[in-house]
Amino acid sequence: MFMVRGRRFIASGMGFVEVLVWIIAVGSAMEHLTSPYHLSGYAGGFAMGTFVGVSIERTLALGQVVLRVILPDGDGAGVASTLREVGYAVTEVDGRGRDGPVDIANVVVGRRYARRVAELVEEAAPRSFITIEEIRSTRRGLVDPVIGDGRRHVRK
Repeated sequence: MFMVRGRRFIASGMGFVEVLVWIIAVGSAMEHLTSPYHLSGYAGGFAMGTFVGVSIERTLALGQVVLRVILPDGDGAGVASTLREVGYAVTEVDGRGRDGPVDIANVVVGRRYARRVAELVEEAAPRSFITIEEIRSTRRGLVDPVIGDGRRHVRK
């Protein structure tokens, strides 16, 4: 995750620790290839490490994502208004889909806000098509939600 986002020092440090743990664990497993307990312990430890790592990554929710919302023509203004009322910056674009005109709304938010934004969109426009994509970096513009006076809003 850190490597993809260009955080090379953190990624290098974590890679070092990961390989060190891996070498020690594999070395122990290789010494006891005939022991089902050691092999099961190694496999279980690997599975648990994967589970814990994914859980931590979800909890931290680092980085930004863009929610691209494609709406049947006419629904875009309502969705954009709803999102702006609660502090999100929305860019609207007119588009053409398979069945004719569509409205496209782009919202760049911190990953921790993605689920809530998707829920707001689905409440306002149940027929919407939503994609969520990782962003490596952003420059300028609003990413975190803001309240009416321009201050950053801390959302729970």
